[in-house]
Amino acid sequence: MNYQIINQLNETQISELVELYKNEFWSKNRTYQGVVKMLAASDIIIALVNEEEQLIGFCRVLSDFVYRAVLYDVIVKPNYRKRGFGAKLLDEVINHPQLKEVEVIALFCLPEMMPFYQRWGFTKNPVKLELMFATNISTL
Repeated sequence: MNYQIINQLNETQISELVELYKNEFWSKNRTYQGVVKMLAASDIIIALVNEEEQLIGFCRVLSDFVYRAVLYDVIVKPNYRKRGFGAKLLDEVINHPQLKEVEVIALFCLPEMMPFYQRWGFTKNPVKLELMFATNISTL
């Protein structure tokens, strides 16, 4: 199947991303306005589109480009899953020229997804640091 890698989404593709998010427990409450703001604040956007320029896969990275980067929102359209598109997204992240020198790339994933990410060298908390959360800090 032919696909293209893009690093910026048009309005239609943003709407398609919002629809993809609605199907996942971790992103189902995201809105179009929130996603637009999120995309503007993301350092790297990697998306896959088909021949009709419809979104079929997406991920994004936040980074200082030296020490740390965090990979977020790896998602593939349901009818394109199990066809290698998730691997294509990860290959693009790992081989991205701006991320080549970054010391640590981190991500959040479900335990059942860990074997998928291990192919690119991701491991479970190798330095025994604990992740802490503060949700919606403005309400504290």
